Order: sequence, then C-alpha cells, then structure tokens
Amino acid sequence: MKIIDFHAHIYPDKIAEKASQATGDFYNITPAYSGTSQELLSSGKAAGVSGFVLLPVATKPDQVHHINEFTAEEVRAHKEFYGFGTLHPECDDLIEETERIISLGLKGIKLHPDTQQFNTDDDRLFEVFDYIQGRIPLLVHCGDKRFDYSHPRRLKNVINNFPHLQIIAAHLGGWSLFEQAFEILRDTDCFLDISSTMMFLPPEKVVRYIHGYGADRILFGTDFPLWDPQKEAASFLKLDLSNNEREQIAWKNAMEILNG
Repeated sequence: MKIIDFHAHIYPDKIAEKASQATGDFYNITPAYSGTSQELLSSGKAAGVSGFVLLPVATKPDQVHHINEFTAEEVRAHKEFYGFGTLHPECDDLIEETERIISLGLKGIKLHPDTQQFNTDDDRLFEVFDYIQGRIPLLVHCGDKRFDYSHPRRLKNVINNFPHLQIIAAHLGGWSLFEQAFEILRDTDCFLDISSTMMFLPPEKVVRYIHGYGADRILFGTDFPLWDPQKEAASFLKLDLSNNEREQIAWKNAMEILNG
C-alpha cells in the first residue's frame, strides 16, 4: 500500500543529533534517529513510505529565513519530499515571508505554539491566516497538558475566525489531551494527523477517534525522528480499519491536500 508520512522533521547533518535530542528532551523521549534526510529516506523506505511532508519549526524569529531555505533545498534534492514552511509571530516580515514560502514551492505553513511559546490564536498571526485562506494549508501542533499555548480550544478559535483556511491539527488534535480534543474538534472540518498517538493510546481508542472524526479527515504521520517509521507503519496497518479507510489515511487524504 502507498504510504505518505505527513509529519516528519529533518535537520542539517551537522546539527541533526543535537536538534533531535533537544526535541526529545522537551518531551522526555529518547529519539529513534538523529534526524538527517538520509535516515528519513532509508527508514521510510524500510517502512514502505514513499513520500514525506517536512515540517520545520523556528524557535527564534531570526531562524525562519534560513530554515525555509533549507527545507526548500531538501525538497528540490529529493523527489520523495514535500515541504512546509515555518513562521514565528515575532518576525517583522510575516506576510513577505509567507509569500516567499509560497514562491519557494513549499506546500503549507507549520506552527508549533509550545516550542515557539505563543498561543495558537495569537492575533499577531491573524493577518497570515487571512492571507493564506484558500491558498495553502496550516498545520499546527496541538495539545500538551503541561502548557496552554496549543490547547485545542485555541485552534477552534482559529477555525471559527478563518472558515476558509485549510487546517491540519497534529497528534489527533491534542497530544496528551486526546479526549478533550475530540470533544472540541470533532464537529469541525479540520484534518488531523495520527503522529505521536499510537504509542500513547490502545488501538481500539485510536480507531474510535478515527471513526468519530471520519477517516476522510485523518492523515498518517510518524513524527520522525522521535519514532521509528517501521514501527509506526506496522501499528497503523494493524488497526481495525476497512481497506478504504486505510487507503484514505495512508495517502489519499494527503494527496488531496498536497495537490490542492
């Protein structure tokens, strides 16, 4: 079966191990890989994954331009890669950088409110949300019981204020807040990925959420390099889903977004 990983992270080789470990430390997790592009390609191939959506995060505003350039270069170098761009609410040129992200051929924008330390519904980003409505999607890290930055209710505020913005809520809409996220987001039309969920929930609960949201809204993702793509793909393929549901989640929904 064709599989697209809609949630992966890579870093330049010289800083990959340090960057991956920093992310692992943030979540008290030992990463499975150091996070180089070659590791992603090789581990993904072993897992049967043929496409990867790169989701960079700039923790400081002066990193944004360089990280977007790096992502675009990796996409140009590897036919298997699709890239999203990063922004930071403290950037002076949010709209110009957004337009540059589009001109670089990147497919959307990724935000991580917890590590970037701003609220998902921070009004400094409203101009960007309005600017990209109907153009490119927004993927947002959602949920962390330690913080309030990315609480799913904040994403619901964005959904309500920008009805034409295509939104993807990472981690089933609320990492470590899965049930709260389900209550808040199930009646919206956002997409959700299942990265960093299957190791924290029993399979039957993952299936319950998939059916509750609708398989036509769910995307497969590994959260590489934190987790091993082979294990993630194996866990996904074991879920009690129909063949049609499995194909929707594995690649059909992803291609709908990427070709949008």
